[in-house]
Amino acid sequence: MLVVLIAHAVAAVLAPLVVRSMGRNAFFPLALVPLGSLGWVIANWGQERDLHIQWAPGLSMDIDMRFDSLAAIMSVLVLGVGTLILIYCARYFTDDEPRLGIFAAEMIAFAGAMFGLVTSDNMLILYTFWELTTVLSFLLVGHYAERATSRRAATQALLVTTAGGLAMLVGILMLGQLVGSYNLSDVVANPPSGWLASVALVLVLTGALSKSAIVPLHFWLPGAMAAPTPVSGYLHAAAMVKAGIYLVARLAPGFADSAPWRITIITLGLASMLLAGWRALRSFDLKLVLAFGTVSQLGFMMVLVGLGSRDAALAGMTMIIAHGLFKAALFMVVGIIDHSTGTRDIRKLAHLGAKAPWLAAVATLAAASMAGLPPFLGFVGKEAALESILEANVLEPWAQTATAAAITLGSILTVAYSIRFVWGAFGRKRLRQPSPAVADMHAPGALLLAPSAVLAVAGLLAGPLSPQLEKLLTPYSTTLPAGPHADYHLALWHGVTTPLLLTVTIVLLGTVLFVAHRWAVARLQFKNPPLGNADRAYDATLRGMDALSMRLTGFTQRGSLPLTQSTILATLVLLPMIVLALYTDAWAEFRLWDSPLQFTVGLGMIGAALATTVMRNRLAAVILVGLTGYGCGVLFALHGAPDLALTQFLVETLTLVIFVLVLRKLPAEIDERQSVGFKLPRALLAIGVGAGVTTLAAYAVNARNTVPIHYQLPEAAYVLGDGRNVVNVLLVDIRAWDTFGEISVLLVAATGVASLVFRHRRFGTAPRVADAPTVVLDAASSSSETTWLRGGDLIDPRHRSLVLEVTTRLIFPTMMVLSVYFFFSGHNAPGGGFAGGLTAGLALVLRYLAGGRYELGETVPIDAGKILGLGIGLAAGTAVASLFLGAPPLSSAVFEVTLPLLGDIKLVTALFFDLGVYLIVVGLVLDVLRSLGARLDAREEVNA
Repeated sequence: MLVVLIAHAVAAVLAPLVVRSMGRNAFFPLALVPLGSLGWVIANWGQERDLHIQWAPGLSMDIDMRFDSLAAIMSVLVLGVGTLILIYCARYFTDDEPRLGIFAAEMIAFAGAMFGLVTSDNMLILYTFWELTTVLSFLLVGHYAERATSRRAATQALLVTTAGGLAMLVGILMLGQLVGSYNLSDVVANPPSGWLASVALVLVLTGALSKSAIVPLHFWLPGAMAAPTPVSGYLHAAAMVKAGIYLVARLAPGFADSAPWRITIITLGLASMLLAGWRALRSFDLKLVLAFGTVSQLGFMMVLVGLGSRDAALAGMTMIIAHGLFKAALFMVVGIIDHSTGTRDIRKLAHLGAKAPWLAAVATLAAASMAGLPPFLGFVGKEAALESILEANVLEPWAQTATAAAITLGSILTVAYSIRFVWGAFGRKRLRQPSPAVADMHAPGALLLAPSAVLAVAGLLAGPLSPQLEKLLTPYSTTLPAGPHADYHLALWHGVTTPLLLTVTIVLLGTVLFVAHRWAVARLQFKNPPLGNADRAYDATLRGMDALSMRLTGFTQRGSLPLTQSTILATLVLLPMIVLALYTDAWAEFRLWDSPLQFTVGLGMIGAALATTVMRNRLAAVILVGLTGYGCGVLFALHGAPDLALTQFLVETLTLVIFVLVLRKLPAEIDERQSVGFKLPRALLAIGVGAGVTTLAAYAVNARNTVPIHYQLPEAAYVLGDGRNVVNVLLVDIRAWDTFGEISVLLVAATGVASLVFRHRRFGTAPRVADAPTVVLDAASSSSETTWLRGGDLIDPRHRSLVLEVTTRLIFPTMMVLSVYFFFSGHNAPGGGFAGGLTAGLALVLRYLAGGRYELGETVPIDAGKILGLGIGLAAGTAVASLFLGAPPLSSAVFEVTLPLLGDIKLVTALFFDLGVYLIVVGLVLDVLRSLGARLDAREEVNA
């Protein structure tokens, strides 16, 4: 299973390159990926395979996958139809199709994501693949991004299915907590009960129903017909829309008897079958006829897999396969018609059957299976469905009768729109000559027609071979309880039975309805539909949400930064304090200090903080704020945390420098006349925040009732992370995921700062001496004989400090060596990638302050964005590399070697993760200097 996923991922990455070199013919080699995966599925059919990869067991995010009969059925559909669709793409598109390489990558990735979805046992991993298919569907539906209809359709599909997916995620979390496991196999084997389980089940069903376009969340599927036809033929006929059907089928053995199950699934499924079937008769676009027909058939299949009986499950699996075969074939036929004639409008097509007889034959075969005519698989499946419903002892008699009647009526509509599709596309329509669009058409090529022909013929052959097909489907259907009678078996002929008589009635009435459909549509056309218009309801919902968000934003965001900050800080104080006062009995016993030295340092920090509030000079205020940070570092050192102290000192120093860079563009003094509000309320709020945070910290310390975990950290750091520096081992090994998130935030912060300053062009390097104007270069060459820093010669003599240049020239190499020392020693001594990166950043700051913006470019002639990218790449690569070594992501491996002169060396793979941290910190500092320093200097020079 993992090989299949990796193969699709690699093919998706390589697809743009293959398309660039081979054009549309690249779809042929790309089709080999799902085809080879299909071979793996067939080779392993009947064998239950499990895959377990430990990922994050504490979060229940282990990669648990399971290949069984149901997964095999869905995989054959996903991979088999996917292979034919890719072959179809090779002739459907032209070489000049825009973004064809990206389209190919998305199609391959979608096939892999669907395979991952149907083989996932862990519900959280299933949800990941679920949302991945949502995103890929959004991209594929919006392939023609320049068209407003495509953008609207893609956004609509994304919002509806994502909203359903979020509801499903909440239900998954609830079920996982109730069962104690997030594996589907465990949840189905031990289904929880009670009202909370019912709520969770409804939330999960919401996601499944939205994905499979069930009423009232069906409207996104007809809108998605704005996508290219291969997308419709794959996602909206055989793959994505089957995800909800699959999930219901997977959960049915455990939850079919739950209170909300049948009333939700059967009611909405039947409503979908009837409403969408009627809409198919009113559409003139061939693609819309098939789209509404798909919604109707999805409702039918949802009823069958959700009914909860063995026979219904067998019928449901049969219809899933039959629907995938005939509907994908019909969508490809519509694509060929559109490709050849330039239109899909029934009213503009006449005599197409005579012009393209092979195409008409393929469409007729597929439509016959959709209508449920013998000897096609659609007929076998529909007879099985009618039999299972008529014998369904899981329903009350009245519900059984109502369901059978609704299925019969829906099947009549299916026959009617199936005939209408064939007649509308290929009929003569009382015209003696072909319509202009048909007269000017070009005949479809063999390769364009072959994929749909293969599927149509497969639907024909599968009918007589249904007894053999049943052997492949029964391993799943037998997981559900059998009915009161003998188990049903698939066959073309069961004798003269009630389902056969109903089938004859359905075909006859469906034909009559087609003949009279114009009259029926005219008589039954509602000016205002009794149930409303779902698409308009969607638009109204979006408008309402926009209006609500505007009012909410206007109420909470008044445009006043002090008001916003005051609200946040007041909440921080009041909410925890009220909770502590009302719901806790124990209060902390305060100890003001452990030693007089702590009191002395704390007193200095308090004095600096108070002085900051009355200081008018901005630079002095910033320095006083920095003193409080340095005091915190001293306290760290006094408490035996030299690593934290070192990091605190470095961070405070770098923060001071950044403050200074910003303050250069602000007035030196604070203008009290522009202050907002009264000082007393702000002072009280500040005192309240300080007292509240102190109280919370003291209570948290006093609330411990067991031995603190920090006593176990030194041993855990050495045993688990092979390092003696507890802080560094925590950052790069034990809690490396937290660090990865933090460095990602640093990356975003660097990008944000640079984007705000540069606005138009994010990337680039600081200017070098060679980029300086010629006049400046000539003046620099004649002004000094000794050059300590190359950029220093370009600084205005009024702002140049020779002492600082000389000192920088001497200190810079030492700081860089110290930076490297911190990096390599950090795993066992104070330091690490963060401290090393900060030290290197301070060295760059010193170089910039002494030599100006040109010196910064001479020191690091590399784009800061590339350094940041390399850093995050190393960090992410370390996570992935651990998986290939058979270990959880970001876990360390140790390599010990003995080298001449150097002796024994122990290398921990966490060092590479730490190198990523080092590079990101350096890149962040360089980006800040390049934007807040060099860029602002350049603007100042221009203004001067």
